[in-house]
Amino acid sequence: MSAVLDVMTPQAMVVLQDRPVVALTPWLAEALGECTSSGRTLQIVTPATARLSMPLRVAGAAVQWVVHDQGGYYEGLTGRPLRWDGRMFGPVPQARDYAPGFVTRPSGPIGMQLTLTYRARHLPQETLGGQVERLITMLTGRPPAGWGEAEPVGRPWQRGELNARVREHGGMLRLVVVGSGGGRTAQATVEFSQGGAAEVTTLTIGHPPADPPQVAQLPALVESLVADHPVSSLLAQLSPGRADVTYEPRWTGQPAPIGMAVAGERTGPAGVPARRAGTMTWFELGDGRSADGWKRHQELLRHLTG
Repeated sequence: MSAVLDVMTPQAMVVLQDRPVVALTPWLAEALGECTSSGRTLQIVTPATARLSMPLRVAGAAVQWVVHDQGGYYEGLTGRPLRWDGRMFGPVPQARDYAPGFVTRPSGPIGMQLTLTYRARHLPQETLGGQVERLITMLTGRPPAGWGEAEPVGRPWQRGELNARVREHGGMLRLVVVGSGGGRTAQATVEFSQGGAAEVTTLTIGHPPADPPQVAQLPALVESLVADHPVSSLLAQLSPGRADVTYEPRWTGQPAPIGMAVAGERTGPAGVPARRAGTMTWFELGDGRSADGWKRHQELLRHLTG
């Protein structure tokens, strides 16, 4: 592993990447695994012209994107100025504003990204992958194209093969699933645990500016999904972003929730409208454009778990 690492300290593994798109390649996935087990942070240093893939962006708290720009460094997802302290890149204590590069205009058109995060439970004899397959098909018009344990994915989409691979790993595996159709790009990270009985998936669909997501159709989409592929919960949110589902180290806008579906017939707090969506209850949190929806999301969670 050390051959692909540029600096290693007790606090961090630092990797320099000078390429247009930095993805969750097999050796980056291996480095991330080592960082997770050792308590280090995987700090990926890129120029300001680089972009991150969706699977790498959501790979976990052990990954930090460090951008080198104009003689300094900043965190690619937050714009927070950073400096090297001899052990790792850390915050600049006296910094009170975003790094200049973070607030420059993005290089490509900014559309909208629809992100669905769901949890599901599976029976021992169940063939896995049905939920993500159904969602990608409904949202792009085509089934997933492929899957793998890193990027680029190397296996054509076959649920039986995916199921066998998860079972080979004792039901503990994190996968990448990709698809496209109708001018939309889909990418998902699918994590199985508890012997394959538990699944947590984050799916992002990229929409160009001329093709905004149809958020009013989401309750019907959830109802169609759970008719054949039940989920325990599903959170839908929107964020401004590139249609190719890559991320520039620049401010494009903050995510905002649309709604949350919970299994069963449930009631929510005052001010959070609810309706049935098949076997789920759909709670309306916002239009996907106002951050005020996160307050309703927190109120809903407190109500459901209180």
